[in-house]
Amino acid sequence: MKLIIAIVQPDRLEPIKEALSQVEVFRLTVVDCLGYARQKGDQSLQRAPDGSIHLLRKLQLQIAVNEEFVEPTVQAILRGAKTEQDGRIGDGKIFVVPLDQCVRIRTAERGPEAI
Repeated sequence: MKLIIAIVQPDRLEPIKEALSQVEVFRLTVVDCLGYARQKGDQSLQRAPDGSIHLLRKLQLQIAVNEEFVEPTVQAILRGAKTEQDGRIGDGKIFVVPLDQCVRIRTAERGPEAI
């Protein structure tokens, strides 16, 4: 089992949901978040005139999947999140982390069956 965490542009949520649906991934948690990145060292892209850092609105997607769905899920997020053919700075990141346990609250099932 893996937990896929993606930080993406808010306006890319619908295309991502469509792409996930095409690979039969229907479980998704969305968290509103703020953040900033180095933007290839160009300080003008992330700092206000007074030198303060602007936090940009992003969405964090959390998707728990069994092993066979990891690559299709990552590819779907890539297709839906990229803003142009070659992408742009700020399109986001995808993290794939081990998921040690999953427990379905309703039935107390554990492991891959609970996802």
